[in-house]
Amino acid sequence: QVHLVESGGGLVQTGGSLRLSCAASGSISDINAVGWYRRAPGKQREWVATITKRGTTDYAVAVKGRFTVSGGNALDAVHLQMDNLKPEDTAVYQCTVDMAGSDRWGPWGQGTQVIVSS
Repeated sequence: QVHLVESGGGLVQTGGSLRLSCAASGSISDINAVGWYRRAPGKQREWVATITKRGTTDYAVAVKGRFTVSGGNALDAVHLQMDNLKPEDTAVYQCTVDMAGSDRWGPWGQGTQVIVSS
């Protein structure tokens, strides 16, 4: 099993930056990929970005060019650098993992709140 803890959220003005972190502990050798998701008030959770053990990254259209996901080979510490933030980026951001032998994301961290003021 893997335990995930996010950090780095906060309040920032439009155009500002934040760097979120996802720390994993436990069976980290079984992590194939780490994903970032977010849930805005009144909306469904949406995928933001993914990084694989091979270092491959992928981004949602809404954040491409503004967000950068990075992490070490073990993916036990993954970061989401968020630049040029917009009010529509306001959400609770959660990280999750794709584990070897599993066909779905999970477990999930508790989330970290990001608020972008206009």
